[in-house]
Amino acid sequence: MAELLERHQLNADGTSLEFEGFEHGDVGVSFILVTGLPGTGPRLHRHPYAEVFVVQEGQATFTVEGKTIEAVAGQVVVALPGEAHKFVNSGDGPLKQIDIHATDRFITDWLE
Repeated sequence: MAELLERHQLNADGTSLEFEGFEHGDVGVSFILVTGLPGTGPRLHRHPYAEVFVVQEGQATFTVEGKTIEAVAGQVVVALPGEAHKFVNSGDGPLKQIDIHATDRFITDWLE
């Protein structure tokens, strides 16, 4: 059955909102709606599945397997399964992005 969610119904984690598919039936994807202030972002980590970052507003500096990637609104960054990655809002304003996890629940191995 279709489900309509409002932003306030998503799980809050700081300034971000999280959706885990397993909480909504047989949904094989999870995502994070990121709203980050300049200088903020997650520390180095990896997942046993791919993560796709869709930058909607602002700019971010990603580190994926030691490689630095500068991304701005309208660009997409992909971290493959097992690749160590992190990002930081490297702009002067808010960073808004959608982080798509190819799984029904978050599985994170924190490296820092």
